[in-house]
Amino acid sequence: MAEFLTLTASDGHKFQAWWAPPLGNPRAGLVVIQEIFGVNSHIRDVTERFAREGYLAVAPSVFDRIQRGLDIGYAEADIAKGREIVGKVDWDKVILDVEAARMSVASLGSVGITGFCFGGSVTWVAAARLKFTAAAAYYGGAIARFAKEKPACPIICHFGKQDANIPLPMVDEIKAAQQQVPIFLYDAGHGFSCDQRASFNQAAHDEAWKRTLAHFMKFL
Repeated sequence: MAEFLTLTASDGHKFQAWWAPPLGNPRAGLVVIQEIFGVNSHIRDVTERFAREGYLAVAPSVFDRIQRGLDIGYAEADIAKGREIVGKVDWDKVILDVEAARMSVASLGSVGITGFCFGGSVTWVAAARLKFTAAAAYYGGAIARFAKEKPACPIICHFGKQDANIPLPMVDEIKAAQQQVPIFLYDAGHGFSCDQRASFNQAAHDEAWKRTLAHFMKFL
């Protein structure tokens, strides 16, 4: 049964993480990184979906250093709140929390990471700085900022062609900096894989999900 557990980062910071075990023996470990809305019902659901695919999945609350227990929706006020918190993020400390999540499932040997929106950017940085086995990043707006950091594991990236937050020239910057990284474009906007958002696109979500599962099946 999925539940919140407490993890401790290497600097002593304690934070919550949604822990979702599979029914049988885990195929591998998987870290799921939140959007700007906290470990909300959508991220908990995604984490549990990966558990049903056989992964021991964990979603760390990487905003707990700023506001504990953030769990908001997708209204304009929620978006404003999420953006306010992102503006206070210390990326190095976020990576400490991601590492604690990775270590919580590292005994399984292979550990993957995936993330959405803000979490997509965190996925890219973590793939470059930590010892993950495979990674899949969804529409990370800050990936271009960190594009010169080379991922240390196989990674794929998903972007929407109509994403106003991540225009195609930004995606081209990532392609130019890391030509070995498979980047997939979908006829969709930002947040296309979140079924709680108006921008949800079933076809794009299904295709990206299949690619992500195939990627993890290959490398984890």
